[in-house]
Amino acid sequence: MVRLIDAPARIPVPGGKVIDEFVGRVATQNGAVSVARMQAPAAWDEPAQTPEFDEITVVLGGSLVVEHDGGSTTVAAGQALFTTAGERVRYSAGPDGAEYVAVCLPAFAPDLAHRED
Repeated sequence: MVRLIDAPARIPVPGGKVIDEFVGRVATQNGAVSVARMQAPAAWDEPAQTPEFDEITVVLGGSLVVEHDGGSTTVAAGQALFTTAGERVRYSAGPDGAEYVAVCLPAFAPDLAHRED
């Protein structure tokens, strides 16, 4: 069935990051996949996590730095990164902030992210 999503669900988070979820557990009660647009200010970061989901991150503006066991990868506007479930990662925004779309399979949920304190 075709379903138009008029507007995303805004999910409040600390640190100045804005999450607008179009599809997922909050916006559409869908646990299979989540699609969200993120806007993070310069110097934003979050704790490392070892999620139970695959994540495709497409950077639309600015850049995103992703630390992982193999080092650190900077993802610039127009690039994408694919991380797999069970991989330890830590996200931070580049010097100009970051605007990006995250697609998670299965859908993002805080209890599936396994963020470190």
